[in-house]
Amino acid sequence: MFDFSHQLLKYSALALKQCAHDFETIDEITEYNQQKMLKAFVKNGVSEAMFAPSTGYGYGDRGREVIDRVFADAVGAEDAVVRHNFTCGTHTLTVALFGVLRPGDTLLCVTGLPYDTIQPAIGIGGDSGHTGSLHDFGVKYAQVELASDGHPDFAAIEKAVREQQPKMVYIQRSRGYSLRPSLSVEDIEIIANLAHSYSSAVVMVDNCYGEFTERREPVEAGADLMAGSLIKNPGGGIAPTGGYIAGRHALVELCCNRLTTPGLGREVGATLGHTRELFMGLFHAPHVVGEALKTAAFASSLFTSLGFETTPQPYETRHDIIQAIKLQKAENLIAFCRGLQKASPIDSFVVPEPSDMPGYDSKVIMAAGAFTLGSSIELSADGPLREPYAVWMQGGLNFHSAKLAVLSAAQALLDEQKKVK
Repeated sequence: MFDFSHQLLKYSALALKQCAHDFETIDEITEYNQQKMLKAFVKNGVSEAMFAPSTGYGYGDRGREVIDRVFADAVGAEDAVVRHNFTCGTHTLTVALFGVLRPGDTLLCVTGLPYDTIQPAIGIGGDSGHTGSLHDFGVKYAQVELASDGHPDFAAIEKAVREQQPKMVYIQRSRGYSLRPSLSVEDIEIIANLAHSYSSAVVMVDNCYGEFTERREPVEAGADLMAGSLIKNPGGGIAPTGGYIAGRHALVELCCNRLTTPGLGREVGATLGHTRELFMGLFHAPHVVGEALKTAAFASSLFTSLGFETTPQPYETRHDIIQAIKLQKAENLIAFCRGLQKASPIDSFVVPEPSDMPGYDSKVIMAAGAFTLGSSIELSADGPLREPYAVWMQGGLNFHSAKLAVLSAAQALLDEQKKVK
């Protein structure tokens, strides 16, 4: 058994009591979304025969065709494309951007500067010349900053949409690696209504980390397109790779043309035996997301009790699976990540060390013991060694195991504080 102090176990019991209402709400959302998922499987007659692998061109792959329909029905979209050969979330989003945007169009991001890895694809900063970015192809970029409280500035968004008439309004739902609040589906609905009222813009949502955290998805609230990674929420911890794009049928078709080639679109692409994993992961996804949300809620309550600032705070409504904790100094951040790693199912013996990483102006430390490399639905945590020394934690395939890892991180932190004293 894990060696946790009596003091920490008292804090843990208190945190669980404080989370009781949050857990009830999460269970209600999980059950609702699991019902939607099961209905989609039943409606589309998923059968074992659809798990058969295809090779070569992959013509007539029934499993590939049906999983698109299942995913679309599960998220309330007209259409979807779900493929193992999307290499990551950034690749998936880039395919969607290039699928819809054309030279001379304007891409308007209304949630401030998008996260680091999508910036080169858009052509923001650095070498934005002959890199194959949207900028390189003549797509213009503009952005609307968030309000001072970190929420969307709806008045500024309306003004920008009226004046610029963008081809696409781009929304990053998740907080990513910032301390701003994640966006609710209600926020996205307001932005979509503004965009559609004053322009003909396509509203696209980077939905990473947000799938199945609410009863509605962005495409059920007015967004025209959304995209994300299968090694985050919708892969359920089972999909080994891949991504999805969902939304209006005509737009999804454009994206399929970009994924493969015009004239072939979604009709080609061998599944190579991955279909069963994608189906199974998708089916499990609502439940696994619920477990990740419980893990985040527990961590928020526990570390708030220990005297640290958290966002979201206890009792706050959640719209993604990410939990940020301000740990105040570098030693605390390092201790947290090392403690979490010690209670990971994979690579528990590894000792995380801060290191330089491209795109960061300070060293970064990461903890991740995952069955799938880079999986963000499995419990992981990381943060740059700079003020406010925050750690961003996400995931948890099952709450009971993830809770132990959170307690291990807390125990390491308490031990570090004792050393200092």
